[in-house]
Amino acid sequence: MKRKTHVLITLVCMMACLVSFDPVGNCEENVLPAPETIYQVALLQSLAQGHYDGIITVGELKTHGDTGIGTFEGVNGEMIVLDGVVYQAIYDGSVVVPKDSEMIPFSNVTFFEPDIQIQLTDVPDMASLQEKLNEIVRENGANLFYMVKIPGEFSAIKVRSEYKQEKPYRELDVALAADQVECDHENIRGTMVGLYCPSFMGGLNSIGWHFHFINEGLTCGGHVLEVSVSSADAFLDSTPGFTLALPEEDGDFQNMDLSRDMDEAIHRAETSTSADSASEDLADGGE
Repeated sequence: MKRKTHVLITLVCMMACLVSFDPVGNCEENVLPAPETIYQVALLQSLAQGHYDGIITVGELKTHGDTGIGTFEGVNGEMIVLDGVVYQAIYDGSVVVPKDSEMIPFSNVTFFEPDIQIQLTDVPDMASLQEKLNEIVRENGANLFYMVKIPGEFSAIKVRSEYKQEKPYRELDVALAADQVECDHENIRGTMVGLYCPSFMGGLNSIGWHFHFINEGLTCGGHVLEVSVSSADAFLDSTPGFTLALPEEDGDFQNMDLSRDMDEAIHRAETSTSADSASEDLADGGE
């Protein structure tokens, strides 16, 4: 079977845009891991429109970073990359370690080197956590990327994962409204892994913060919808470089209208709970 190839687009220190193409798709051999770089697989906008086919393997992703977030082919659960290991929080919130051959349609990873550390105590909700982290962003550069690891004790956390989707794929917010599963945990130890994208990334990803979680025992996790922090340390890695891997020989991707404004759909996909979906159904006259 012919191996998929993909285009790499690299922004270096926000000052230059370089385009490189790996003609045989062997990025493990031809492209060296770049320090101080966020490596992104595809676009959140393409994922939001229902492009769930994998672009690279788990094994290849690990050559580009040891920390990050993402998902798997078919949106088969949530990805947490921690200390060089790729974890998969499947539909029920339990965690497995996928094979290196598993395919990935979207991810962000970096080789984590913390630049900043702050303590977090009695942070009541997601908005408060984001504001504390945004203070650091404003002080250190709002046009940089930041990967954050937050190990600690969480008084409450709501995470979600989802059932694997089958073709024909629905758009992400529609699929999640039907097939996401939420888990609530109290007084749990674990690590949140998050990414901050600056405002100029609006066409390629979701600006601001996006968090995933895995517990200390590596048995449960998912995309974070709500959180309350008892006591934790936040380690932030400020990152000036960005590399984007796009599929080349993929007709579905090439025929997508990526000029569509997906902001509202992405916001629903990232923040909506089952209670929100039920409220929307009632507002629309559903039962």
